[in-house]
Amino acid sequence: MFNQQFFIEGLGCASYLIGCESQGVAAVIDPDRDVQKYLDTANERGLTITYIIETHLHADHVSGNTDLAQRTGAKILVHEAAAADFADETVKEGDSIQLGNVRLDVLHTPGHTPESITLLVSDTTRSEEPWLAFTGDTLFVNDIGRPDLVGMEAARQLAGDMFTSLFEKLLQQDDSLLILPGHGAGSLCGKSIGAMKSTTLGYERRFNPALSPRSRDEFVEYDINNLPEQPGNHGRIKQMNQQGPAVLGAVAAKPLTVQESLPIFQQGAAMLDLRPKAEYVQRHVPGSVHLEADDQLSNRIGYVLPPHIPIVLVAADDAAYREAVYSLARVGYEKVVGYLAESLDVWEAMGLPVASGDIQDINAQELNEMMLNGNGSRPIVVDVRESWEFQQGHIPEALSIPLGQVAARLGEIEKNGRPIAVVCASGNRSQSAAALLGRNGYETIYNLAGGTTGWRMAGLPISRN
Repeated sequence: MFNQQFFIEGLGCASYLIGCESQGVAAVIDPDRDVQKYLDTANERGLTITYIIETHLHADHVSGNTDLAQRTGAKILVHEAAAADFADETVKEGDSIQLGNVRLDVLHTPGHTPESITLLVSDTTRSEEPWLAFTGDTLFVNDIGRPDLVGMEAARQLAGDMFTSLFEKLLQQDDSLLILPGHGAGSLCGKSIGAMKSTTLGYERRFNPALSPRSRDEFVEYDINNLPEQPGNHGRIKQMNQQGPAVLGAVAAKPLTVQESLPIFQQGAAMLDLRPKAEYVQRHVPGSVHLEADDQLSNRIGYVLPPHIPIVLVAADDAAYREAVYSLARVGYEKVVGYLAESLDVWEAMGLPVASGDIQDINAQELNEMMLNGNGSRPIVVDVRESWEFQQGHIPEALSIPLGQVAARLGEIEKNGRPIAVVCASGNRSQSAAALLGRNGYETIYNLAGGTTGWRMAGLPISRN
């Protein structure tokens, strides 16, 4: 038996290629949008991909199932409760998928979503008993799948379903069962997913806080409370996955001259500048949005640009462009037109405007001193953590607007000449919110480096009102 995990940092998404090398057949579990890696690995191992299996319809990233099916002819399988438009076949509890000497038994484990499944895997050359499980977004390392991405109105019912899936199904398996989850650290599909990328059922039984003995009612309350912010654009992503994503195809580099890019901007395209922050601060195109091309790009783009407008990237080269295209496509941003291949020197030489400066990082002591200043430079503090985080302690007089709500609540943040200081737990979410404010005309914006964690460590006052 052959099995390999593929992991996307930042989004925390895990996918798998599993197969029987003696029979030369394989399946991909929860494929990512960049499908070439599965094709390359399967070719290296002499495997033909015959099945593509979704453990559920994802809300945090767009699947690569249609792309992979087009390139391989493999059948796409989902649980019958998914009502998916693209599925070749549906599965239900008790079904088995045979890959040569490898058998995948379907266990219906709703809770994260109604259609979630777990795949119990047996290498029949060794034993009929399962020795590993693809748990999708049901069971993670140190966590379980959140119940609210289908909608808060369904969360309580799904939390009850999760209790059944965990305690009456998964936890009935042997402690030696290897757990291969659909997400790791960085994903917003859980509350606090551990950094390890696999675990065992026995270890999770002992140390996973979600698996502590509780009544059903107690578990439901635990499951629906203290949830982190929802992934940006999750409703649209879920819909794309249910309908079947458009085939992305091979991503070819699309360099643009300044002259070629101008009519694209005139038609309403956005410029997304992916350069390091120091370069952007030194000089950039006014009105461009800055997000560094790091592993958080997929998570942050949904908070600063809508998915329906064309995007021109400022990227270093063809390779950086392709990597960014996949990062954006993973969260449903498919209208990347190309990248500006000519430098800002060319832009400026054509008489086009450039600007300098950017959102400024500020530390806790500097922000506190500004807040003590009674004149017009006293900042408006906007806390973009979730409401439950805010209630546990915040900077005095801060305005609470969770990151996912900032775009809809801009009217609550006054444009009165006072600077805006954006705050989260560490400085990551607040950077995304600050970029959104900059795009909407707020002129002086500070990002609290270190967030409320740094504020507390500096011994500065915390309010719980």
